[in-house]
Amino acid sequence: MIPLPESFYARDTVTVARHLLGQLLVHGHRQGRIVEVEAYLGADDLAAHASRGVTPRTRVIFGPPGRAYVYLNYGIHECLNVVTEPDGTPGCVLIRGLTPVAGLSGPLNGPGKLTKAMDIDRRFYGHPLWLSPVTICAAPSPPEVIRVTPRIGISRSVELPLRFHL
Repeated sequence: MIPLPESFYARDTVTVARHLLGQLLVHGHRQGRIVEVEAYLGADDLAAHASRGVTPRTRVIFGPPGRAYVYLNYGIHECLNVVTEPDGTPGCVLIRGLTPVAGLSGPLNGPGKLTKAMDIDRRFYGHPLWLSPVTICAAPSPPEVIRVTPRIGISRSVELPLRFHL
C-alpha cells in the first residue's frame, strides 16, 4: 500500500474531503475504507474549531497539512481529523465512517466508534499521516457516487453542505 503524500493534503479542504473517500485508513493490522467525512473550513466556519483561533488544542490545524488532529469530544470520544490547506491556513476533515477491510468487523459509522476500533487517540495528535504507524493509503479503485449533505451533530453553520459519503 502506498501512503498518500503530504502534497495530497495541501489543497482546499473540500477537495481533500471528497478525495479522501474510498482511501484506506491503516493502523497496524487494522484497515478501513473511508466512506464518510465532513469538511471544516477554518476561521469563517463557525462549526470549525479553527474559528476560535490558535489554542493549544487547535494549533495543529494551522500548521503543515497531512497531520492528524485528534481531540476528545464531549469528554468521551476521540475524533480523527486530517489537517488540510497549505501551512498557515486552517482547515481539516473529520473522518466519520469506515467500512472494514482488515482486522475490523462491522460498519464503523461514527467518529468515536472508528477511532476506538482503530486504536487511534490523542497520542497521534500532529502525527504525519504518510508515516507509520497510522497512515492513509491510496485506494485500489476510485469511489462510487459521492453524496453531499449538511454536517451532522453540530449547532453552528449547520446549513453548509460539507458532509460527503459514499
